[in-house]
Order: sequence, then C-alpha cells, then structure tokens
Amino acid sequence: MSAHTGTHMDAPFHFLKNGAGIDRMPMEATVGPARVLRIDDCDCVRPERLRRHRIRRGERILLRTRNSNRRWWRRPFFEDYAYLSEAAARLLARLRIRSVGIDYLSVSGFHADAAATHRALLSAGVWIIEGLDLSRAAAGRCDLICLPLRIQGADGAPARAFLRKRR
Repeated sequence: MSAHTGTHMDAPFHFLKNGAGIDRMPMEATVGPARVLRIDDCDCVRPERLRRHRIRRGERILLRTRNSNRRWWRRPFFEDYAYLSEAAARLLARLRIRSVGIDYLSVSGFHADAAATHRALLSAGVWIIEGLDLSRAAAGRCDLICLPLRIQGADGAPARAFLRKRR
C-alpha cells in the first residue's frame, strides 16, 4: 500500500527536497476546530470562491466539493475530480491556514500543475489532507481530529480523520 492511498496526508517532503517528513507534523495542524466549506458547484476551487468564506489565519479548512456527491471511494479512479487551483492554494498560503483537506485523492487537478499547487501550500507550512469522505459533513464549524501514521522521514502517510459538529 502506498503512503498516498485512501485518506492520507502529504508532508512537505512530498514536494520539497528539504521539507519535513510526516513524523514532524505538529498535532495542532490537524487537531482542533475546523470549518467545512461546501463548494460543490464547480470543477476547480478558485480564489474568488474562497474569499466568500472569509477564511482567517490559523484555520483548518476542509473542502466539500462535488467529489463527495460522486461517492468516489466506490468507483474506479476518475480524472475529472474537483480540485484546488494553484491561485487558490497561494491564497490559502498567504492566509497562513494550518491545514487544508479535500474530498478526493489529490488537492490539485489531474491535468493541472500538481507540483505548483502542492508547493504553494507545503512551503507555507499548510499541511494537506487528501481522500476525505465528507459526504455526510455539513458546512460550517466542526472539531477535526486527523492523525497520520507516524512514519519517520516519509513524504506522507495514511490517516484517520474524524469530524464532530460544534455546538
């Protein structure tokens, strides 16, 4: 099994030669209050869609796209999944969020520049969660607990993610 199978996390080392491995992820990156943003009417999440949500520094952001409605985990891999644009990744990096999660196997598009999107996030210290099942996640605030396997020096690892609606 690959470190990038199913629900998993990407460490900076995945795209940055001198980046941290998954074993160096601070717990604060993926444990604590988070927000699910429902953006399921587009193929590509662009900066203008994110600006509407008034994202704040230090937030943990989970993107519930049309991928969740497609129940992707029950289907063979498909190339036309919804993804985060490079420009949107740069915006999230400037906002200095802690982590971003998405409901497919990659935060970047299959035919888009995957390296640029990942590098924009990872070089800014934004940890990436991919392969989330957000099909039952309501938009809004929640508590997130997402912990990857602690594999020394690895560029990523399978993870288990839990969401709990905030009261």
